[in-house]
Amino acid sequence: MDVPAAVDVPTLLGAGVPAEADQALLTFCDDATGERTELSASALGGWAARTAGLLREGCGLGVGSRAAVLLPPHWQTAAVLLGAWSVGVAVSFRLAATAGLPVLEPGADEPLDVTFVARDRLDNWLEDVPEAHHRFALGLAPAAAPLSGVPVGYRDYIAEVRRYPANLPTYALVRRTDPASVDGTSYREWGSLAREVAESLDLRAGDRLLINAAETEHPVKWLLAPLAVGASVVLCANLAPEAVAARASAERVTRVL
Repeated sequence: MDVPAAVDVPTLLGAGVPAEADQALLTFCDDATGERTELSASALGGWAARTAGLLREGCGLGVGSRAAVLLPPHWQTAAVLLGAWSVGVAVSFRLAATAGLPVLEPGADEPLDVTFVARDRLDNWLEDVPEAHHRFALGLAPAAAPLSGVPVGYRDYIAEVRRYPANLPTYALVRRTDPASVDGTSYREWGSLAREVAESLDLRAGDRLLINAAETEHPVKWLLAPLAVGASVVLCANLAPEAVAARASAERVTRVL
């Protein structure tokens, strides 16, 4: 029998995050805005815990609930995914491109419990946003700035999530056999897939991996695989090909995906 345990996503995946809580885990850079946001394991964990609180306390969701995540690779996307998984909410990924991996979506006639959508995607393909009881829009602005104008029928994720504490609630109990995605794939199975991807990339603990967000959308590559082996990530948006070498040197990366 699989024993229930408070969801610690890195533990479920394997080796887990870097041992030092203040060590850089996820660095997000956007050359279009000049943003550089560096999050330690504890900082990213705090945002994930706030998201868990928003889902559990604010929306009444948990194991058996389902979320659509219509977000590009971003540090806030990592917080949404890790927060959802921390309370047992299964996720559906809607990507602008499949990046060679399955797009996991529910049937069109099956409303979800919650949707997280980037404001620019909401503007571009409103008719494709799944129906959901709770809907949050994300501007993905530097410094986690709130939306300047919230779309009708949506709530501002940043404004809402800040209401909750940066520690994982003790009620977040799930099993490793519970579904982590809406197609029924379990936490354990996603962990195995993440480790397989990490092995295929020859990722090791302590690696600092540079990822071009425009070329690697699926979270198993830019988030779960590095977490599974204790590597850290430099996630770059709007990175020109000729700027890769300079960014890799400036960020002291050990691997470039």
